[in-house]
Amino acid sequence: MSARYAISIVTVAAVLAAGCSGSESTDDAAAASSAQTTSTPQAAETDPPASEPVTIDPLVTAPVETDPPPDPEPEVTAAAERAPYDFSAIGPIVDAFVAEQGLNGAGLIVVDQEDGVVHEEYWGEFEADRISLIASSSKMISASVLMRLDDDGLLDVDAPVADIVEWGAGNPTVTPAQLISNSSGLIGLQDGFGYESYLCQFNPADTLQGCAEQIFTTPDDDAEVIPPDTEFRYGGAQWTIAGAVAEVASGRTWAQLVDELIAAPCGLESLGYYLPTGFEYPADFNADPSTLLPTANPNPEGGAYVTAPDYAQLMLMQLRDGMCGDERVVSSEAIDRMHADRIAEVYGGDAAESSNFGYGMGWWVDRESGRISDEGLYGTVPWLDLDDGFGAYLVVEKTSEVGRSLAAQLYEPVEAAVLAAR
Repeated sequence: MSARYAISIVTVAAVLAAGCSGSESTDDAAAASSAQTTSTPQAAETDPPASEPVTIDPLVTAPVETDPPPDPEPEVTAAAERAPYDFSAIGPIVDAFVAEQGLNGAGLIVVDQEDGVVHEEYWGEFEADRISLIASSSKMISASVLMRLDDDGLLDVDAPVADIVEWGAGNPTVTPAQLISNSSGLIGLQDGFGYESYLCQFNPADTLQGCAEQIFTTPDDDAEVIPPDTEFRYGGAQWTIAGAVAEVASGRTWAQLVDELIAAPCGLESLGYYLPTGFEYPADFNADPSTLLPTANPNPEGGAYVTAPDYAQLMLMQLRDGMCGDERVVSSEAIDRMHADRIAEVYGGDAAESSNFGYGMGWWVDRESGRISDEGLYGTVPWLDLDDGFGAYLVVEKTSEVGRSLAAQLYEPVEAAVLAAR
């Protein structure tokens, strides 16, 4: 499916930040038990060894009898050494949570760097083909697009955007790396609502290029803009600008970039972008992208929609040094930069009021656990354990608080199940 831009018909006032809370409502649908569960390691297979040929002397009328060669020692793969995965502890936790919160369901996929998808389970209305709006869980995908363009030499993420776009002189020292690490010095998502020039981020009649130029060149925010790489300011216009810079650098639309650089090499059929316009998950979407109106002003920060299995392939790409199967999507060096705590390394920044969290490029960094995540406003929680080589994607259609609360109950049982199989 080609990446599509659209906008849900909701009041224009979107905030797509994992840290923002939206209004919560209780769905009437009762939670159902798991609709699908798989937990199977993908062990490598090898062909049986061929026998060595018997040597025949042309001067002898019968073949020389020889002892058969000894069978070679079987190759033991990492996957073959592992015990079966047991995720039976997960179902009761999610069943109880879905019922308690009155959710329409949930989905969970666990991925392993070597074994691939090792567990997939759904509850309530959720199935493998359900398309969900993922809000700020889009950031990891959008950052991957920018880093791929850097790999291809079409832009330098550490050079000023002024080198690429004519309107870049409005903030001449800002770089793409600063934009996608929320460190550009521009006004962040929530404060941006106070500036009329920033509201084009939520206008379906605008374009990504027109909106980015307007924000980058307005004098209205001059009193609040600070030098880049001095403070973490989450989300907002800087991601719109990053998307517009990517379009100019590549000569392609955002839809084309997502399709060609991400969706195609990873075999994704459901991934697309639209323009969100509300705090709450839009009830009239109902997993159907055809209900979203097209726009030339998609939201790179939080406008993606996708199925759980397709997002899981992106998680595996992050775990496998930028590879989707045999296809190189992003360089291993770019993946390392995305995962690193850039704001700590570059300017000693913190990504929250406490010093427990840092930020890379599209990824929150938990400095205590080492876990990285890319939470979304509507309750999606992708997380990776880079040291142990596994991750998981949790999807609900509610709020970031609800998704974060459920994820907190799943971190330990998911880790225990993965490590027990090794």
